[in-house]
Amino acid sequence: NDIIIDGGNSHFEDTNRRQKNLAEKGINYLGVGISGGEYGALHGPSIMPGGTKTAYAEVSEILEDAAAKTEKGACVSYLGPKSAGHYVKMVHNGIEYGIMEVLAEIYDFMRKILKLEAEEIGDIFAEWNQDFDSYLVEITAKIMKKEDPKTDQKLINMILDKAKHKGTGKWSVQSALDLGTAIPTINAGVNARLMSAIKEERIKNAEQFEKSQNRELAKENLIKKLKSALYFASVIAYAEGFKLLKTASEEYDYNLNYKEIARIWEDGCIIRSGLLEPIQKAFAAEMQLDTLITAEQFKSKLVNSAADLKEIINEAAESELPLTALHAAADYFNSLKSEKMPANLIQAQRDFFGAHTYQRLDAEGTFHTEWE
Repeated sequence: NDIIIDGGNSHFEDTNRRQKNLAEKGINYLGVGISGGEYGALHGPSIMPGGTKTAYAEVSEILEDAAAKTEKGACVSYLGPKSAGHYVKMVHNGIEYGIMEVLAEIYDFMRKILKLEAEEIGDIFAEWNQDFDSYLVEITAKIMKKEDPKTDQKLINMILDKAKHKGTGKWSVQSALDLGTAIPTINAGVNARLMSAIKEERIKNAEQFEKSQNRELAKENLIKKLKSALYFASVIAYAEGFKLLKTASEEYDYNLNYKEIARIWEDGCIIRSGLLEPIQKAFAAEMQLDTLITAEQFKSKLVNSAADLKEIINEAAESELPLTALHAAADYFNSLKSEKMPANLIQAQRDFFGAHTYQRLDAEGTFHTEWE
């Protein structure tokens, strides 16, 4: 039988539809997510295939030859039936949006609050990356140091602050909403790009409000805390992504192997980083782990870095600096470890105005109250 390999960023629901339609014509269709950008095209990308096992078996050698390689093998693996491959790629891109925004916010903090020049910021990111071993941190360091041939400025200082997007991050957020899963840090990555797009409106608004005053700060101390904040929010972005994958896997019968997904992301792809090794260990220890935040690889480190992130958030609040993704990551962590949330009030409000009923702590069943 003929096999069609779709290596584009197709929406996973389109992939399901195409697979079904083509199967009726006797054609096998593989939805294959590919990440790696220009570098991946030359040196081998991370490849995320989904579809029938038999169709994958016929092309596995071709894909393994093309993929990036680590000492653990080729960065490709059969992920599951139907649209599993394209779904995993969509979530990969969601995590990418989250981490990119976290890096942008940390850059903004260094530039506006710590008053650092791009060159110094580049040095800091490069130094941090000896620990993070992250592609996105690595390119951020390089970006900071790039000269602009047209002026004697750093190029980063000449780039318009309006971020575009291709829609894959938005798809992650839409799918998470459909599945009833919160991914606030990834969502923040999408929202921040939308806010950046209204540049003209932001310029007009800025003229109408006073700027906050500069303050004397202990730079070295805050730079250390920013590194902690980057660690914390990066782990949370991955945690949200894997939570979404788990929910989707259960809903769509993908039967995903999360350890294997983390393995094939270790090279070739945009979100490759040193965090993927402990993530693999976490899923090796518990295949169906509910959340990475409770894994022994991350738990105590998250608690320690959360304290540093809190200081960064407070400092930014004093200076009126928006930290959309860093706030979201902190709130996600705090919500996930809250035994009690104020949703009892939400349920009471819903019952008050719409007789939507509620459940009780001390009895089975659903209840309605005449509130007035």
